Amino acid sequence: MKTLATLALVTLLAPATLQADHHGDHAAPKADIVATAIGAGEFTTLVAAVQAAGLVEALQGEGPFTVFAPTDAAFAKLPAGTLQTLLKPENKAMLASILTFHVVPGKIPAEKVAGVTGATTLNGQRVDVSVTEGTVRIDGADVVKADIHCSNGIIHVIDRVILPATDDIVVTAKKAGTFNTLLAAATAAGIAPVLTGEGPFTVFAPTDDAFAKLPAGTVESLLKPENKDQLVQILKYHVVSGRVFSPDAIAAKKAPTLAKQEIRIMAKGGQVMINDAKVVAADIDAKNGVIHVVDSVLLPR
Repeated sequence: MKTLATLALVTLLAPATLQADHHGDHAAPKADIVATAIGAGEFTTLVAAVQAAGLVEALQGEGPFTVFAPTDAAFAKLPAGTLQTLLKPENKAMLASILTFHVVPGKIPAEKVAGVTGATTLNGQRVDVSVTEGTVRIDGADVVKADIHCSNGIIHVIDRVILPATDDIVVTAKKAGTFNTLLAAATAAGIAPVLTGEGPFTVFAPTDDAFAKLPAGTVESLLKPENKDQLVQILKYHVVSGRVFSPDAIAAKKAPTLAKQEIRIMAKGGQVMINDAKVVAADIDAKNGVIHVVDSVLLPR
């Protein structure tokens, strides 16, 4: 869960992750990402997984791509039987989701990777980037070798497999333990099943404390069957279609909600506001979207 300090840094730095590096290469490499990985000899498991997931042609495409490539030793760190399960044909979609979580659009050399705090992957979810004592980490995996240039991108070698979120928005909220009122309201309004669907959605999620700020009796009134339409409208006002991560949200300054009304987004002095609510945590990935936590309930006009 990202803090507001991190959110401020993301806002300033994240756009660099979307910029392809077209300069500063040495002699133009001739091999694409797949051929380079095969030739290296330490990515046999990764190559086998890419083949099983049907991603070879994509990674041989024009790109460019940045690949955070786990070595054979990295795959060996997975729990026993995990890899064998993922390589089964019936788990192809799950395997593809994991592998695309290791790929970022654009060609990002190490000097740029070390200067950002997050990057959006082909999976749709974001990886966290941090630097500790000179070591760059991608979602907790150490970059052990950087800047392997390919004809259609660049490879950075990592020491373990990184895994995307597999829980949907509702399950993610349940596990957090601080959104009980929101979940009860979503169930009463009949929109909880929507938030477990494919999406993706961006949810500005009020905590239990946020709901407690409402005038006495408000929540109880909204949960009554005769007030369902009003509750639905309020909850839809907290949901935006698509994955909108914090840098894009702040840059947009507003976003249309499922309630067909816009919310205002503003960053000032390191504090991000959604209307009059403060964002207290941002960019929490779910399988079908992203959650930003707010400290007040948003009320449509």
